[in-house]
Amino acid sequence: MNKLIELARAIVALFFRPEKAEKQLQPIESKSLRRLAWGQKVSAAFRERLFEICRELGVEPDYLMACMAFESAETFSPKIKNAAGSGATGLIQFMPATAKGLGTTTDALAAMTAEQQLEYVLAYFWPYRSRLKTIGDVYMAILWPAGIGKPDDWTLWDKTSRPTTYRQNAGLDLNKDGKITKAEAVAKIQAKLTRGQLPQFMWEGE
Repeated sequence: MNKLIELARAIVALFFRPEKAEKQLQPIESKSLRRLAWGQKVSAAFRERLFEICRELGVEPDYLMACMAFESAETFSPKIKNAAGSGATGLIQFMPATAKGLGTTTDALAAMTAEQQLEYVLAYFWPYRSRLKTIGDVYMAILWPAGIGKPDDWTLWDKTSRPTTYRQNAGLDLNKDGKITKAEAVAKIQAKLTRGQLPQFMWEGE
């Protein structure tokens, strides 16, 4: 009897198979989304070039965006000028002497689009490539390159040894102890990073 049952099952399986085997459902691979602090404030072309530049430099894109947000008063304008009248211009506030060293002028930089000026941001940071591992080091490259790689408690300027430079940057002396440390200088950049990651400023895309 058991053999007859097995034979019947074999015949059913042979003659009554579905025409098409049921396909196994494959899990849908989710596309990885890219995120960029302050990305809503810039164009798609700006974002794409920024990602490329940061890969070349070995820099976290959000860190560079936070620095540019601070330096440009959140405008990301290539023509914004330093309010104190130093002549500094643009995305990272290029000083006239810095612009000259890059083969251009602050007037020429101000006449560029933000996307065009990114090429000079790359040229400026190029000597420091692969050394900028923290947001503090990225900002030090702009503000005071000697601070790249230094610990957070390292003093940039103090009232006694650099009175003029200290006075020009006294707003960074958060505890008013007469010296400006790397941590104090970077605090405002860190705040810009946090702000730039808010939903109204953060960009997400494929």
